[in-house]
Amino acid sequence: MIQSIYAGVSGLQSFQKGIDVLANNIANVNTVGFKGSRTEFSNLFETSIASGISPTRNQTGLGVRVNAVTSDLRTGSYTQTDISTDLAIAGNDGWFGLSGQNNESYFTRAGDFHFEPFNTTTTQTDYRLINQGGNFVMGTLANNTNDGVLAPPLGELALTKADAQEPLIFPSQLTYPVEPTTQADFYGNLGLEDVPRSVSATVISPQNERNNLRLTFSKSAVQPTLGSSWDIVATTGTANSSTIYDTQTGTAVFGDFGELISSTLPPIDNNGTLVTASLGDSFSGLIAHDGPSTVASSVTNGTLGGQLTEYTVNHNAEVLANFDNGRTSVVGRVAIYHFQNDQGLEQVGGNRFKASSNSGEPIFYAQDNGNVLNNRLETSNVGLETALTELIIMQRSYDATAKTISTSDQMLQNALRM
Repeated sequence: MIQSIYAGVSGLQSFQKGIDVLANNIANVNTVGFKGSRTEFSNLFETSIASGISPTRNQTGLGVRVNAVTSDLRTGSYTQTDISTDLAIAGNDGWFGLSGQNNESYFTRAGDFHFEPFNTTTTQTDYRLINQGGNFVMGTLANNTNDGVLAPPLGELALTKADAQEPLIFPSQLTYPVEPTTQADFYGNLGLEDVPRSVSATVISPQNERNNLRLTFSKSAVQPTLGSSWDIVATTGTANSSTIYDTQTGTAVFGDFGELISSTLPPIDNNGTLVTASLGDSFSGLIAHDGPSTVASSVTNGTLGGQLTEYTVNHNAEVLANFDNGRTSVVGRVAIYHFQNDQGLEQVGGNRFKASSNSGEPIFYAQDNGNVLNNRLETSNVGLETALTELIIMQRSYDATAKTISTSDQMLQNALRM
């Protein structure tokens, strides 16, 4: 009877622990990226009822204990948001990296991140990508934002090694450098009538100005036997033509079918940068035949400089700098870590885990390192209906164990009265 009381006490202690675990799961049913826990029980030592050889089991147990509290790492559901820095990892393989106080490394599935300004020096303010607990989000920096100027713009960024990731910190003041125009392509039909034609293009100067490149075509005094010849006067100047930077002349010769045969127009200066005015080749640009004249099309390269408007994160987990000239550039990338044994991670609270000797060191996969969903968050993987059912079962187990103690106590009292 004494043994049954001890077994009942161990059951109360164990089931109380199980109720605590379930209560914590239920309390975090709405916590972003939360991973529930499971209580695993095992029996205590067993003792032999009688000595000797027996063909059947001749032992009785001494109670129950909590063998382990394991993490349920199944993926939660995904919810849509309108915030680009809300990130979720597709599938249940992968973790975001965080850096806390004293450079402690943590890992989480909760991707509710945001940019926050903070002072790196007395005169410098930067933006850092952090989680709701104020921990830095880890990743790879493009290192193309030196001295407040973007150089050079990037389209993609690969992660460096897993042990070389660093906090994602970006300048609050950033300029997209001006890219002067160096090429202007013209299209259309000059026709065959002896009437002056003109076409213009907007060109960007090194001073970040929108200037005007104007080509004026007039028929040459001497025409070839077949086709036509046109004299060209090219000018560059301010948009209102108050200042002229350069004037160049040349000749364009077209064949009998209107195709461009040759052009002698040299590059023209645009307040510090030479611009090549391309008339095309054969039928690919400007032509001159007896069809309707349509000299009205031009394509140029070059980009106006711009100032930073905001940082966002795209579906590749790349951090983008967005500028008021409509351009964007990759400046960093959020890292996705992996472990040989995810169950070996240690929970430290706040949806955070730490690496341990059981989990192994964080690694990156050589191929298909993981997919990130932006504008989405992974919700808790705790199902309320399941958790409540398990709580009822655990409560009934607790009540039944308590009943064994009271029954054993009654039997013990009866024995003492005999």
